[in-house]
Amino acid sequence: MYYWRLSGFYFFYFATLGALIPYWSLYLKELGFGATRIGELVAIIMATKIVAPNVWGWIADHTGRRMYMVRLASLLATLSFAGVFFAYGYWELALVTALFSFFWNAALPQFEATTLNHLGADTHRYSVVRLWGSIGFIVAVAGLGFVLDRTGTGLLPKVLIVLFAGIWLSSLLVPEHDYGHRHGENEPLRRVLTRPAVVSLLLVCFLIQASHGPYYAFYSIFLADNGYSDAAIGQLWALGVIAEIGVFLRMHRWLPKFGSRFLLLLATVLTAVRWLLIPLFVNQLWMLIIAQTLHAASFGVYHAVSIHLVHQLFRGRHQGRGQALYSSLSFGAGGAVGSLVAGYLWDGVGAEWMYFAAALTAAMAGVVTWRGIR
Repeated sequence: MYYWRLSGFYFFYFATLGALIPYWSLYLKELGFGATRIGELVAIIMATKIVAPNVWGWIADHTGRRMYMVRLASLLATLSFAGVFFAYGYWELALVTALFSFFWNAALPQFEATTLNHLGADTHRYSVVRLWGSIGFIVAVAGLGFVLDRTGTGLLPKVLIVLFAGIWLSSLLVPEHDYGHRHGENEPLRRVLTRPAVVSLLLVCFLIQASHGPYYAFYSIFLADNGYSDAAIGQLWALGVIAEIGVFLRMHRWLPKFGSRFLLLLATVLTAVRWLLIPLFVNQLWMLIIAQTLHAASFGVYHAVSIHLVHQLFRGRHQGRGQALYSSLSFGAGGAVGSLVAGYLWDGVGAEWMYFAAALTAAMAGVVTWRGIR
């Protein structure tokens, strides 16, 4: 098993996410954009996940060349992002964002399928590999917080293009994996998609990620408006991911012990609690710290369980499209809708109600889990 090669890709991919998600909205604000425009530009990044993973997943499943597609997507993402250095207006930035995120979002689902195939019978150990993505996120988000406090957010695009190049270079080190013929490989995909458990899981993933919309698009701005520095904001983001790493280190034991359904239900409940704590106690740092530790549930437990279930439900040649559907419907459609609605709610009724709506959405995911996943 190519542990360090697989881990290296996750490190750079999520280091890029750690630089982009917490600070991109601050960069856009410095360029002069308001909440609605910021919400729309962040939503574009999420929206390309609806289309890109499915297109590239279909090609990868039919050619069997997953890593070739990952390498190509990573290279094109790097080249496309370079357009940021020449785009400052809304429509120019929207075009560049759509281009680089289309390629960037295509790479991860196919790499997830490759990782799980390399793990073979030890798929429950996925989280031990994936935790290096969390470490990369922490390095980027914590380090950049201190740097941007001193330099301003204008440095951010230069950091990001270096990280995009790191994704591409690390992808060159991971070999293809011949997944061969597996049970259920010839079952039509449409039949898989009509199973109640599959429908319920994908709906839960959509709702959970939609509830994250205010967090990914506006958490940094919300904290900055309440007097927190860039360094403090970066440390709070990093704290959440440290909690996530703790989950990944234990998940290979928790999944066999507690089962997927219980863990997913617990994640939805704690996610709703987290979104309530942020607006109610934004001026109390110790409560924000508690809210950030709940990232262990709202992302760590949720993601590890979801990846495990998707790998079980989509077999054989459907693996690539299964991971693509998970990514596109959750991080894509869910993230886009959540970010877009968050921007409108911020301008319309205020930041507090934006987070209350997120808590309600997470609670709805809990109801679907309770009734639909057995």
